[in-house]
Amino acid sequence: MKPIIGGGSPPASAEVQFLTVGEESAGQRLDNFLIRVLKGVPKTHVYRIIRSGEVRVNKGRASADARVALGDVVRLPPVRRSEAAAAKAEKPAPPREFPLLFEDEHLLAIDKPAGVAVHGGSGVSFGVIEQLRQARPASKFLELVHRLDRETSGILLVAKKRSALTRLQDQFRERETGKTYLALVAGAWPANRKVIDQPLHKYLQGDGERRVRVVAKDDPDGMRSITLVKVAQRFSLPPPLAEGGGGGAPAAREATLLEVTIKTGRTHQIRVHLASAGHPILGDDKYGDFDLNKALVRQGLRRMFLHAWRLQFDHPATGERVSLQAPLPAELQKFTDHARIPPPPVRPDRL
Repeated sequence: MKPIIGGGSPPASAEVQFLTVGEESAGQRLDNFLIRVLKGVPKTHVYRIIRSGEVRVNKGRASADARVALGDVVRLPPVRRSEAAAAKAEKPAPPREFPLLFEDEHLLAIDKPAGVAVHGGSGVSFGVIEQLRQARPASKFLELVHRLDRETSGILLVAKKRSALTRLQDQFRERETGKTYLALVAGAWPANRKVIDQPLHKYLQGDGERRVRVVAKDDPDGMRSITLVKVAQRFSLPPPLAEGGGGGAPAAREATLLEVTIKTGRTHQIRVHLASAGHPILGDDKYGDFDLNKALVRQGLRRMFLHAWRLQFDHPATGERVSLQAPLPAELQKFTDHARIPPPPVRPDRL
């Protein structure tokens, strides 16, 4: 039986397979290693073959939390993928490259467009990472460092080595990165409101869709969430909206561009925090002003105005601070160009 070098997905087979652990998988837990290479095999089956001793590492039994090392030979028993996984393998994601902001041998940073999921799942057959892997077949390792909502554009990091992945994820977990977004919200955001410190609770709706809401500080299900807000610019929306064509005259007449920095990375954190403050993000189809959103479509805003604008982190290999910036997408820039900047208020002593 020929050994399979590198750790790619083995074919469905009635024979024993052998995988030699490559650099891209060194240091990974055995269970996670198998889940990755045995795509389409249920996790319960993966853990069963580990517990039963059918999986061997260098001819010996190993536990699920054991770490595989470079050069280890992992023995796999005969396994079969699900029909869904087999069908997916026959129709892989279309290859696609995305605008590059940074790339070296350790990681790459792309400017993700809105409307593209970062990975497949939840009704989406593929996302950024699957398309990148198809576009770069020679890359042995490509993994998402963090996530962005499908509707959000901007900076997304992808690790090209496992060591880079773990070091970068540690920085995100320990809040050592600087993540700043641009969000255009309805209404005039108070300049003196700079911190939102409200717990968030994630739940499922009756149809199974994920949602998030603000809860009381003593709620046992609440996760502390901190968002910093800075007013960047104030706008008057185009005339049809200023005349009350959206969800209420006060919200429709004005809009505020905010620089939003998150100190915690909760699901939908920015969207829920801003909406709970009475200033939803324009175009947000989950937490926004739906009547206003309909009017905005007629003015050319057909997506949520939320963009991952700036990201700072320590390079996983050199330790040097890296600062990246993604300009506003053309469709968002065009919308703000057509919005009017209101004149400054006239001081009483100049009347």
